[in-house]
Amino acid sequence: MALRAPLSRACTRVTSVSPASSAFLPNASQWRRSNATIAPSATKAASGSKGPTAMVFMNMGGPSTTDEVGDFLSRLFADADLIPLGRLQNYIGPYIAHRRTPKIQKQYAEIGGGSPIRKWSEYQAAEMCKILDKTSPETAPHKPYVAFRYANPLTEDVYKQLLEDGFGGGNGGRAVAFTQYPQYSCSTTGSSLNELWKWRNRLEGKRASGEADPAGAIKWSVIDRWPIHSGLVEAFAQNIEKTLATYPKERRDKVILLFSAHSLPMSVVNRGDTYPAEVAATVYAVMQRLGMKHQYRLVWQSQVGPQPWLGAQTSDTVKNLMKKGQTDMVLIPIAFTSDHIETLFELDKEVIAEDAEGHEGVKRVESLNGNPVFIEALATIAKAHLESGSACSPQMALRCPGCVSERCLAQKEFFAGQAKHLQAE
Repeated sequence: MALRAPLSRACTRVTSVSPASSAFLPNASQWRRSNATIAPSATKAASGSKGPTAMVFMNMGGPSTTDEVGDFLSRLFADADLIPLGRLQNYIGPYIAHRRTPKIQKQYAEIGGGSPIRKWSEYQAAEMCKILDKTSPETAPHKPYVAFRYANPLTEDVYKQLLEDGFGGGNGGRAVAFTQYPQYSCSTTGSSLNELWKWRNRLEGKRASGEADPAGAIKWSVIDRWPIHSGLVEAFAQNIEKTLATYPKERRDKVILLFSAHSLPMSVVNRGDTYPAEVAATVYAVMQRLGMKHQYRLVWQSQVGPQPWLGAQTSDTVKNLMKKGQTDMVLIPIAFTSDHIETLFELDKEVIAEDAEGHEGVKRVESLNGNPVFIEALATIAKAHLESGSACSPQMALRCPGCVSERCLAQKEFFAGQAKHLQAE
């Protein structure tokens, strides 16, 4: 189904946003706080003319302990946006999650007992907001939140925390949904936005108040992709250069660069998802920054199940190159902004330690994590977005050519339609 005409025009420049009220909801105590990333109250600091602003980092998340693995996998395999299993999703998904839980628990135990993605996401969001308070005082204070799709802090709990902190719920206020997937996919950013839209509808929209667009609700905008931002490219390039410098000079120029990204089912790719093209754009931008001095390939990891996925697979590529005598390779996790199981276990323990048999010439670059160049880039992206007055990028308004999801349509129309609220203030 094609988007209705107003959607494609909604993601346009607008002029201003309104400050959030400092009042708290009288019944805020009914909401659970245990799983939410808690930001300081909106009443705690003086606001700029357009502040305070909630900056909500969105990502898939990961279990912080091995006890959380089962619930994490259950949510993951229940998400048809990420892993489409057809009409039997509600039956097959729980079965796969249950079968895989013991194995995945062992993997998390081997990387320290849980994923570090929450730690790094909260750090990145907090540090970015510190920079924004200085560079964008008119939208200050900037309140950091982290909303995960499949692990704590879940989107539902973070939305309740926003309300409890004085955003929305009749108070108005501005929030930015900032995807931490640099390259857009309906399976990742799209899924997170579907979840955010769902809880907005339940907590502030028609299911909560009877009104689809109640007065005083949070005014949302979205940073939905940033695959070739110069700061992102520079952070990756510097990390690659540091790793290349560890090779002997006579071998350095012949090292092959393997940019590894999370794969997608071909059913999603063939629907017209932009992810493969945007990942390739990031790779090419990084290679340009490096002067195109090295041979390189874009490869794909983390395939699950028997259906066809985007390839070539990272593990197969490393094994095949090793057989051909190419033993100097650098793996670059190009679609990840911090360490998690895909880097610490899959790349480090499976690909390097097993597939490459621990060969000293096969290495992985450091993940972005607390990289100050990367965090500065996040702040630059956020500041430009706030100054633009845009509700979302023009690309977000265009559905995949093969998309038939009514939920996707409604979600896109909602976020694009936020432009009228930003413009009205």
